[in-house]
Amino acid sequence: MSAKPITENTVKHFLQFKDFTRAEYEHLFERTRFIKQKFKAYQQYWPLQDRTLVMIFEKASTRTRLSFEAGMQQLGGSAIYLNTRDSQLGRGEPVEDAGQVISRMSDLVMIRTFEQSIIERFASHSRVPVINGLTNEYHPCQILADIYTYIEQRGSIQGKTVAWIGDSNNMCNTWLQAAEILDFNVHVSTPPGYEVEAERAGLFGADHYEEFADPMEAARGADLVTTDVWTSMGFEAENEERLKDFADWQVDADMMRIAAKDALFMHCLPAHRGEEVSAEVIDGPQSVVWDEAENRLHVQKALMEYLLLGKVV
Repeated sequence: MSAKPITENTVKHFLQFKDFTRAEYEHLFERTRFIKQKFKAYQQYWPLQDRTLVMIFEKASTRTRLSFEAGMQQLGGSAIYLNTRDSQLGRGEPVEDAGQVISRMSDLVMIRTFEQSIIERFASHSRVPVINGLTNEYHPCQILADIYTYIEQRGSIQGKTVAWIGDSNNMCNTWLQAAEILDFNVHVSTPPGYEVEAERAGLFGADHYEEFADPMEAARGADLVTTDVWTSMGFEAENEERLKDFADWQVDADMMRIAAKDALFMHCLPAHRGEEVSAEVIDGPQSVVWDEAENRLHVQKALMEYLLLGKVV
């Protein structure tokens, strides 16, 4: 194995999907395939031996913690879990100070928090790469896994159509960024009042997405249909109102029937059967949600390898 070392002067972060180029994503997808094959063959692969990942959680998670912690261990390194309730970050320590200290004691930091500004501030004072494990605005690691899952199942996503049904949340925003970089199309359908906000989504173009008032029309002919919970973490006070507003935006069997014949269904999980998706769809033959969930592990291993070692060949 040879690699271009990452130095302090060339530290690279992964805070939004648009932080990487198409060429970098192509490298990550190829490395994911290699790393996943090693994992499935029970072959040891420890490129990050003696490296330490610090995971900072302000928002709780199952998949994010498990995939990063297990992934770092499988690459030969170690992972340390910090919750803001149990650290000085939860007692008013400035984010900038935390970035300075934590980055001097570790090799890599993953943060799962609320406002994107928090992770941006931390990264601006970090000497090591910072990964966005989720913010209110973006969820780049999940979309990385989703796109790899599509490639694994159907081949290149270039020129394909993804139908996003539901809230224009962090998942939707990140799909829109990904479409610009990887040259595919996103059909978005949200209830009135929940439309895409281009500035919040971080869009730098509008050639790769279209908005639809009717969710069925958004899904018509789509190669991938995907959604998320109607009430994201941090918006629980709006739950009753959202249940009413989103009632017609469930991904059900009728919607999947008008998508492309070989269309896939994805959901980042956890899912609420009977709300944003019917049980018939998420547990049906077009659903790849379990492969999608597993692939968080593998794409994040490729991501951590790249951020610490550069392009391994």
